[in-house]
Amino acid sequence: QVQLVESGGGLVQAGGSLRLSCAASGRTFNNYAMGWFRQAPGKEREFVAAIRRSGTSAYYSDSVKGRFTISTDNARNTVYLQMNSLSPEDTAVYYCAARPGGSSYYDYDYNYWGQGTQVTVSS
Repeated sequence: QVQLVESGGGLVQAGGSLRLSCAASGRTFNNYAMGWFRQAPGKEREFVAAIRRSGTSAYYSDSVKGRFTISTDNARNTVYLQMNSLSPEDTAVYYCAARPGGSSYYDYDYNYWGQGTQVTVSS
């Protein structure tokens, strides 16, 4: 049973930072890509960032580029999303996802999903 468990969400003021974690278990993810997506109320789920487990070739949406950083700790089977300079527009439920092979911008390419963690940024 594959499990992805997110943590680290919460309430933060605009301009602040949060670090999300996604712990993976249940299989070997050596040749997988890990992604972060988010969904704000009333909006569709959108791509945030993705990375290969090797740590190479990180990808970001234009809205978070330069503010967010995705990284992996393979020893811990964990992927992180460091979020800086947060704004109220970043408020959403953030989901971790995994897929075999390379990174993808599209949520339908990902096979496994976490339950999500709420990030709320106050103005």
